[in-house]
Order: sequence, then structure tokens, then C-alpha cells
Amino acid sequence: MKVLLIEDSKRLQRSLRLGLSRSGFAVDVVGDGEEGLAYALHGKYDVIILDLRLPKLDGMALLSRLRNEGNKVHVLILSAKDQTAERVEGLRLGADDYLTKPFDFDELVARLQALVRRKYGTKSPVQSLGPLEVDTSRRAVSCGDEEIDLTKNEYSVLEYLVSRRGRVVSKLELLDHLYAGAAAGSENAVEVFVHQLRKKLHGKGREGLIQTRRGHGYFVN
Repeated sequence: MKVLLIEDSKRLQRSLRLGLSRSGFAVDVVGDGEEGLAYALHGKYDVIILDLRLPKLDGMALLSRLRNEGNKVHVLILSAKDQTAERVEGLRLGADDYLTKPFDFDELVARLQALVRRKYGTKSPVQSLGPLEVDTSRRAVSCGDEEIDLTKNEYSVLEYLVSRRGRVVSKLELLDHLYAGAAAGSENAVEVFVHQLRKKLHGKGREGLIQTRRGHGYFVN
């Protein structure tokens, strides 16, 4: 899923970008509150990780302005402060979760995955599509007892389409999800990933799982 990290520590930026990318998240990173607010208001994110001590615009003010604009993206506050009053204030302003530094990276990933499941209205990390199962916690796809070997990008495309089941997703949206807005990849690459997915899913009981809406994009029933 797509995450916006608003954090001014360069060290933490680097480590979280690397760790979250390896965990299957597409990550945009900004280092101050004003730029973070602009990204949050104009980008499409599943979760925002928000530090509170930010230059130019502090995290609480950013969160307040975000909610006043009607933006409902899930927000996880990440802060060195561990004071009850501040946690309460953050939740009151519209944060969805709160994690204090130092933190366990696996716990952060688990909390992000839980927020994404909440966004798409499911409590289970396993999404069933007939005989196919997509396990978002393990980033694995299986049919019965057989696990289907997918590349990182193939899995990311499938997971993104499944999370938006019934909605047409454009190639540009998939590109943005895969490369987090970086100038990489092309619509042809998306076509290749979808083609390979269809080949690997063929004969697994869900032929035609990924449908094409010509001129618009792809969708999963």
C-alpha cells in the first residue's frame, strides 16, 4: 500500500524508506510540515506516518488542517513524546494510531497493515477470491495448499486491485502505487505485470480474475 512518511530525521527517513519498501509499501518521504501537508492533500495515500516535531509546521497543526480540509486518510503519529495528554490530543484531532520512539519495526508494519485493513473494511489479512487467497500479512498468494510464486511487482499489482475490488484502477494509478511517484516504469510495464499475473493464475480456479476496461484500466470482481 502507499504510505506518506513525514519525518525530519534523515537517518529515520532512510531506514524507514528502506524497511517499508522491503515490506511491500510504496513510500513517499518529506521532511517538513508544510511540504507534508501539500503531499497529504494532493496525493492518494493509504496511511500517513506523522512525526510531531517538524520544521515549518508542527505535526499537530498539520493534522488539524488536514482534518479541517475533510481529508480522511488514516494517520499514525510517530513521536518521541510519551505523554498521555499529547496522545489524547493527537487522537482528538483525528489521528488513528500512536507509536512512540524508539519502536519495534515489526510492530509499526503490523499497525500500518491494520490501518489499511480498516480503510478497506476488512479485519482479516487474508482476502479470499474463490479458491485463491491473498495473505497481505505474508504477502503471499495461494490456491489450496499450493503457493503461487509472484514477483514483488506482480504481488503489489494484485494486492492493489484486490483491495479496490469492483473499482477500475488506471495504469497510471498502478504506476504511482508501484514506484511512489518516482520517474520510473511505464504503462507498458504495468501491462507486462498484469499479463504475467494472468498466466500464473491460469488454471487456479479464477480465470478472468483481472478484467480489462479498455481505455480505463483494470479491475477485479
